[in-house]
Amino acid sequence: MDNLHIDQHISRRYNEELEDIRNRVLAMGGLVEQQLQDAMEALEKRDGRLAARVIENDYQVNAMEVSIDEECNTVLARRQPAASDLRLIVAVIKTITDLERIGDEAERIARMASRMVGEEHAARLFTQIRNLGHHVRGMVHGALDAFAHLDTEKAVKIWSEDRLVDEEYDSLMRELMTFMMEDPRSIPNILQAMFAARAIERIGDRATNICEYVIYLVRGKDVRHTRVDQQLQE
Repeated sequence: MDNLHIDQHISRRYNEELEDIRNRVLAMGGLVEQQLQDAMEALEKRDGRLAARVIENDYQVNAMEVSIDEECNTVLARRQPAASDLRLIVAVIKTITDLERIGDEAERIARMASRMVGEEHAARLFTQIRNLGHHVRGMVHGALDAFAHLDTEKAVKIWSEDRLVDEEYDSLMRELMTFMMEDPRSIPNILQAMFAARAIERIGDRATNICEYVIYLVRGKDVRHTRVDQQLQE
Protein backbone atom coordinates (compact mmCIF):
# COMPACT_ATOMS: atom_id res chain seq x y z
CA MET A 1 0.00 0.00 0.00
CA ASP A 2 3.01 2.30 -0.04
CA ASN A 3 2.04 4.04 -3.24
CA LEU A 4 -1.16 5.19 -1.57
CA HIS A 5 0.84 6.68 1.31
CA ILE A 6 -1.36 5.18 4.01
CA ASP A 7 1.71 4.85 6.19
CA GLN A 8 2.35 8.62 6.32
CA HIS A 9 -0.49 9.78 8.53
CA ILE A 10 0.27 11.67 11.70
CA SER A 11 -1.91 9.26 13.66
CA ARG A 12 -0.37 5.83 13.98
CA ARG A 13 -3.74 4.50 15.06
CA TYR A 14 -5.26 5.67 11.76
CA ASN A 15 -2.55 3.79 9.87
CA GLU A 16 -3.32 0.68 11.87
CA GLU A 17 -7.04 0.98 11.18
CA LEU A 18 -6.52 1.17 7.42
CA GLU A 19 -4.05 -1.70 7.43
CA ASP A 20 -6.41 -3.81 9.55
CA ILE A 21 -9.25 -3.22 7.10
CA ARG A 22 -7.04 -4.25 4.19
CA ASN A 23 -5.87 -7.41 5.96
CA ARG A 24 -9.41 -8.39 6.91
CA VAL A 25 -10.53 -8.08 3.29
CA LEU A 26 -7.74 -10.45 2.27
CA ALA A 27 -8.72 -12.88 5.04
CA MET A 28 -12.31 -12.80 3.82
CA GLY A 29 -11.06 -13.38 0.30
CA GLY A 30 -9.11 -16.42 1.45
CA LEU A 31 -12.21 -17.89 3.07
CA VAL A 32 -14.28 -17.26 -0.05
CA GLU A 33 -11.63 -18.90 -2.23
CA GLN A 34 -11.73 -21.97 0.01
CA GLN A 35 -15.53 -22.06 -0.14
CA LEU A 36 -15.43 -21.94 -3.92
CA GLN A 37 -12.78 -24.65 -4.15
CA ASP A 38 -14.72 -26.92 -1.80
CA ALA A 39 -17.99 -26.29 -3.65
CA MET A 40 -16.42 -27.19 -6.99
CA GLU A 41 -14.88 -30.34 -5.53
CA ALA A 42 -18.20 -31.32 -3.96
CA LEU A 43 -19.91 -30.85 -7.33
CA GLU A 44 -17.32 -32.81 -9.27
CA LYS A 45 -17.22 -35.70 -6.80
CA ARG A 46 -20.88 -35.41 -5.73
CA ASP A 47 -19.60 -35.29 -2.15
CA GLY A 48 -22.52 -34.65 0.19
CA ARG A 49 -20.41 -34.08 3.30
CA LEU A 50 -18.20 -31.51 1.64
CA ALA A 51 -21.24 -29.77 0.16
CA ALA A 52 -22.82 -29.61 3.62
CA ARG A 53 -19.64 -28.06 5.03
CA VAL A 54 -19.70 -25.31 2.39
CA ILE A 55 -23.34 -24.56 3.15
CA GLU A 56 -22.68 -24.52 6.88
CA ASN A 57 -19.66 -22.20 6.58
CA ASP A 58 -21.46 -19.55 4.53
CA TYR A 59 -22.41 -17.73 7.72
CA GLN A 60 -18.72 -16.99 8.33
CA VAL A 61 -18.48 -15.13 5.02
CA ASN A 62 -21.61 -13.14 5.86
CA ALA A 63 -20.32 -12.29 9.32
CA MET A 64 -17.00 -11.06 7.94
CA GLU A 65 -18.78 -8.79 5.46
CA VAL A 66 -20.86 -7.21 8.22
CA SER A 67 -17.86 -6.77 10.52
CA ILE A 68 -15.64 -5.16 7.85
CA ASP A 69 -18.49 -2.93 6.71
CA GLU A 70 -18.98 -1.71 10.29
CA GLU A 71 -15.28 -0.96 10.63
CA CYS A 72 -15.33 1.02 7.37
CA ASN A 73 -18.31 3.05 8.55
CA THR A 74 -16.51 3.80 11.81
CA VAL A 75 -13.45 5.07 9.91
CA LEU A 76 -15.66 7.20 7.66
CA ALA A 77 -17.37 8.79 10.65
CA ARG A 78 -14.30 9.23 12.86
CA ARG A 79 -11.53 10.02 10.36
CA GLN A 80 -13.45 11.61 7.48
CA PRO A 81 -10.91 10.25 4.96
CA ALA A 82 -10.13 12.05 1.73
CA ALA A 83 -8.36 11.31 -1.56
CA SER A 84 -6.70 7.86 -1.67
CA ASP A 85 -7.89 6.93 1.82
CA LEU A 86 -11.49 7.54 0.82
CA ARG A 87 -11.01 5.52 -2.37
CA LEU A 88 -9.62 2.68 -0.25
CA ILE A 89 -12.70 2.61 1.98
CA VAL A 90 -15.06 2.81 -0.99
CA ALA A 91 -13.18 0.04 -2.82
CA VAL A 92 -13.23 -2.15 0.30
CA ILE A 93 -16.98 -1.73 0.81
CA LYS A 94 -17.62 -2.68 -2.80
CA THR A 95 -15.14 -5.56 -2.74
CA ILE A 96 -16.58 -7.24 0.34
CA THR A 97 -20.05 -7.03 -1.19
CA ASP A 98 -18.83 -8.95 -4.23
CA LEU A 99 -16.91 -11.42 -2.06
CA GLU A 100 -20.07 -12.11 -0.07
CA ARG A 101 -21.96 -12.74 -3.31
CA ILE A 102 -19.23 -15.10 -4.50
CA GLY A 103 -19.74 -16.93 -1.22
CA ASP A 104 -23.48 -17.11 -1.96
CA GLU A 105 -22.80 -18.58 -5.39
CA ALA A 106 -20.43 -21.14 -3.85
CA GLU A 107 -23.17 -22.11 -1.41
CA ARG A 108 -25.59 -22.43 -4.34
CA ILE A 109 -23.16 -24.73 -6.16
CA ALA A 110 -22.80 -26.82 -2.99
CA ARG A 111 -26.58 -27.20 -2.71
CA MET A 112 -26.72 -28.46 -6.28
CA ALA A 113 -23.89 -30.87 -5.51
CA SER A 114 -25.84 -32.23 -2.54
CA ARG A 115 -28.79 -32.98 -4.85
CA MET A 116 -26.53 -34.98 -7.16
CA VAL A 117 -25.19 -37.37 -4.52
CA GLY A 118 -25.53 -40.94 -5.80
CA GLU A 119 -26.14 -39.88 -9.40
CA GLU A 120 -23.12 -41.68 -10.82
CA HIS A 121 -24.37 -41.47 -14.42
CA ALA A 122 -24.20 -37.67 -14.14
CA ALA A 123 -20.41 -37.71 -13.82
CA ARG A 124 -19.79 -36.77 -17.44
CA LEU A 125 -21.88 -33.62 -17.03
CA PHE A 126 -19.58 -32.19 -14.40
CA THR A 127 -16.36 -32.98 -16.17
CA GLN A 128 -17.61 -30.38 -18.67
CA ILE A 129 -17.99 -27.81 -15.89
CA ARG A 130 -14.57 -28.47 -14.35
CA ASN A 131 -12.64 -26.33 -16.84
CA LEU A 132 -14.99 -23.38 -16.46
CA GLY A 133 -14.73 -23.63 -12.68
CA HIS A 134 -10.94 -23.82 -12.79
CA HIS A 135 -10.78 -20.71 -14.97
CA VAL A 136 -13.08 -18.73 -12.71
CA ARG A 137 -11.27 -19.81 -9.53
CA GLY A 138 -8.08 -18.50 -11.11
CA MET A 139 -9.81 -15.18 -11.80
CA VAL A 140 -10.92 -14.84 -8.18
CA HIS A 141 -7.42 -15.61 -6.94
CA GLY A 142 -5.89 -13.17 -9.42
CA ALA A 143 -8.33 -10.42 -8.48
CA LEU A 144 -7.50 -10.80 -4.79
CA ASP A 145 -3.79 -10.85 -5.57
CA ALA A 146 -4.21 -7.64 -7.59
CA PHE A 147 -5.99 -6.10 -4.60
CA ALA A 148 -3.27 -7.23 -2.19
CA HIS A 149 -0.47 -5.73 -4.29
CA LEU A 150 -2.43 -2.88 -5.90
CA ASP A 151 -1.37 -4.33 -9.23
CA THR A 152 -3.40 -2.58 -11.93
CA GLU A 153 -1.71 -4.49 -14.75
CA LYS A 154 -2.84 -7.76 -13.26
CA ALA A 155 -6.29 -6.32 -12.56
CA VAL A 156 -6.71 -5.32 -16.20
CA LYS A 157 -5.49 -8.75 -17.35
CA ILE A 158 -7.98 -10.59 -15.14
CA TRP A 159 -10.69 -8.12 -16.15
CA SER A 160 -10.10 -8.93 -19.81
CA GLU A 161 -10.60 -12.66 -19.17
CA ASP A 162 -14.30 -12.19 -18.52
CA ARG A 163 -14.97 -12.41 -22.26
CA LEU A 164 -13.28 -15.82 -22.38
CA VAL A 165 -15.40 -17.05 -19.47
CA ASP A 166 -18.55 -15.90 -21.25
CA GLU A 167 -17.50 -17.79 -24.37
CA GLU A 168 -16.74 -20.94 -22.34
CA TYR A 169 -20.11 -20.63 -20.61
CA ASP A 170 -22.01 -20.29 -23.90
CA SER A 171 -20.19 -23.31 -25.33
CA LEU A 172 -20.97 -25.34 -22.22
CA MET A 173 -24.66 -24.42 -22.40
CA ARG A 174 -24.86 -25.62 -26.00
CA GLU A 175 -23.18 -28.89 -25.05
CA LEU A 176 -25.52 -29.49 -22.13
CA MET A 177 -28.54 -28.79 -24.31
CA THR A 178 -27.25 -31.39 -26.77
CA PHE A 179 -27.04 -33.93 -23.93
CA MET A 180 -30.61 -33.04 -22.98
CA MET A 181 -31.92 -33.70 -26.49
CA GLU A 182 -30.03 -36.99 -26.74
CA ASP A 183 -31.39 -38.34 -23.45
CA PRO A 184 -34.58 -36.72 -22.07
CA ARG A 185 -34.24 -38.80 -18.89
CA SER A 186 -31.17 -36.77 -18.00
CA ILE A 187 -33.04 -33.46 -18.02
CA PRO A 188 -33.25 -33.05 -14.19
CA ASN A 189 -29.49 -33.60 -13.79
CA ILE A 190 -28.65 -31.39 -16.76
CA LEU A 191 -30.75 -28.57 -15.32
CA GLN A 192 -28.72 -28.79 -12.10
CA ALA A 193 -25.54 -28.68 -14.16
CA MET A 194 -26.82 -25.61 -16.01
CA PHE A 195 -27.65 -23.83 -12.76
CA ALA A 196 -24.18 -24.64 -11.43
CA ALA A 197 -22.54 -23.33 -14.60
CA ARG A 198 -24.55 -20.14 -14.34
CA ALA A 199 -23.39 -19.66 -10.75
CA ILE A 200 -19.77 -20.12 -11.84
CA GLU A 201 -20.17 -17.59 -14.65
CA ARG A 202 -21.57 -15.06 -12.17
CA ILE A 203 -18.54 -15.59 -9.94
CA GLY A 204 -16.38 -14.59 -12.89
CA ASP A 205 -18.40 -11.37 -13.14
CA ARG A 206 -17.76 -10.69 -9.43
CA ALA A 207 -14.03 -11.22 -9.88
CA THR A 208 -14.12 -8.74 -12.74
CA ASN A 209 -15.84 -6.22 -10.47
CA ILE A 210 -13.06 -6.53 -7.89
CA CYS A 211 -10.49 -5.81 -10.59
CA GLU A 212 -12.40 -2.66 -11.50
CA TYR A 213 -12.25 -1.54 -7.85
CA VAL A 214 -8.47 -2.07 -7.82
CA ILE A 215 -8.09 0.14 -10.87
CA TYR A 216 -10.32 2.76 -9.26
CA LEU A 217 -8.35 2.58 -6.02
CA VAL A 218 -4.96 3.08 -7.65
CA ARG A 219 -5.80 5.32 -10.59
CA GLY A 220 -8.86 7.10 -9.21
CA LYS A 221 -10.65 6.16 -12.43
CA ASP A 222 -14.00 4.41 -12.80
CA VAL A 223 -13.62 1.86 -15.62
CA ARG A 224 -16.95 0.06 -15.26
CA HIS A 225 -18.26 1.22 -18.63
CA THR A 226 -15.01 1.46 -20.60
CA ARG A 227 -13.62 -1.00 -23.10
CA VAL A 228 -11.05 -3.61 -22.14
CA ASP A 229 -8.75 -2.86 -25.07
CA GLN A 230 -8.58 0.79 -23.99
CA GLN A 231 -7.41 -0.18 -20.52
CA LEU A 232 -4.88 -2.64 -21.92
CA GLN A 233 -3.36 0.17 -23.99
CA GLU A 234 -3.20 2.49 -20.96
